[in-house]
Amino acid sequence: MDVEELRQRLAHEPHALPLPEQLLKGSFTPDFSRVEAALAWQALEKHHHILCQTDSYYPSLLLEISDPPPLLFIKGDLDALLYPSIAVVGSRAASQSGLAAGYQLAKELTGCGITIASGMAAGIDGAAHQAAIDKGGKTIAVLGTGVDVIYPKRHRQLCKDIQTNGCVVSEFWPDVKPFAGNFPKRNRIISGLSLGVLVVEAARKSGSLITARLALEQGREVFAVPGNILAGDHQGCHDLLRDGAKLVESAADIIEEIAALSHYHLEELHRRHHIGEELASDLPFSSLLASVGYEATPLDVVVEHSGKTIELVLEQMLELELQGWVSAVPGGYIRLKRS
Repeated sequence: MDVEELRQRLAHEPHALPLPEQLLKGSFTPDFSRVEAALAWQALEKHHHILCQTDSYYPSLLLEISDPPPLLFIKGDLDALLYPSIAVVGSRAASQSGLAAGYQLAKELTGCGITIASGMAAGIDGAAHQAAIDKGGKTIAVLGTGVDVIYPKRHRQLCKDIQTNGCVVSEFWPDVKPFAGNFPKRNRIISGLSLGVLVVEAARKSGSLITARLALEQGREVFAVPGNILAGDHQGCHDLLRDGAKLVESAADIIEEIAALSHYHLEELHRRHHIGEELASDLPFSSLLASVGYEATPLDVVVEHSGKTIELVLEQMLELELQGWVSAVPGGYIRLKRS
């Protein structure tokens, strides 16, 4: 849509525009110079994208929160937004054991076909993004700055790698500099586009606890990694566990809890045509079913043995589960009956 078309629609059919209802109810007048600047930014590079809420790539789970951003500026691969994701967050000044735990858990989740979402901050965030990249998976960085601004600067190479293996996302104008108030605001997007939030290491006043609180308000699962009771940098995680968060020692602890929301995500994905026509292949998916044993079979093993894409495996496993052929269990799937 060019600026002239926007002017015409605003004048004659405003409700056809991809804008939130609350804006259309008021005396809303767009700044057309800003619109032109946004379109010019998008045209600069093939990997520059602007998503509105009606776009098929706009994360379906993010639409479910009370205040989804009207627009998302994105640099990188939009396909990263199609996969089910888990947010991995924690201390910026993380301990070596915290960094190791965050890296390992993010790597395990990536191996299960999960996209890693985080905030590209120093510490746990950076370790989680790097784990996904090293594993060859997808990762999403939600920024508290514009997507053209790298913060912290030490993550310049990480930011480039994220755009190759996923995307960086922001609701702020591309050139917005770091501002303290914007970082808590972006946390609702990190939790909102994810199936759940894993807090790896956090003190009682950590910003990661804001993300966990938002996740609970949004109906998402919250997970926490326990730590040394004598170390203050784990008190926030222990508080979360005391309040009902799921204790996590491995990715299997997370996978078994996200089945229901993951099913909703996949159904929405199929409904909105994010996934190609390949998903319409015929039942009973015999080659896929043959990849699942009568003992727990990890998702990555099913993918490898079936020779199918992770998207197709997740969609067809959901269909097989609904028909009673398999069941999701901690660590993967088990077969329930013979063909």
